[in-house]
Amino acid sequence: MARTAVVAGTATAVSNRVSRRQASRWAEQDAAAYQEPAYQDPGYAQPPPAAPAADPVDQLKQLGELHAQGVLTDEEFAAQKAKLLG
Repeated sequence: MARTAVVAGTATAVSNRVSRRQASRWAEQDAAAYQEPAYQDPGYAQPPPAAPAADPVDQLKQLGELHAQGVLTDEEFAAQKAKLLG
């Protein structure tokens, strides 16, 4: 009979310990689920870097080529040239 009491007492102690561990884990999971999230940066994408300023001499050459090909009229060429030269 003493042996049965020891076995039953051990089984009860182990069962209670397992129950407490499970309850603790569930409480942690519930706390994490209901915890208010901290502010997070929305992580907006950074704009692409600005293109380097084109060389005015190269732009004038391109305008001259377009004018020579007949793509730009004299007035358009003069207006674009005035813009580039300021």
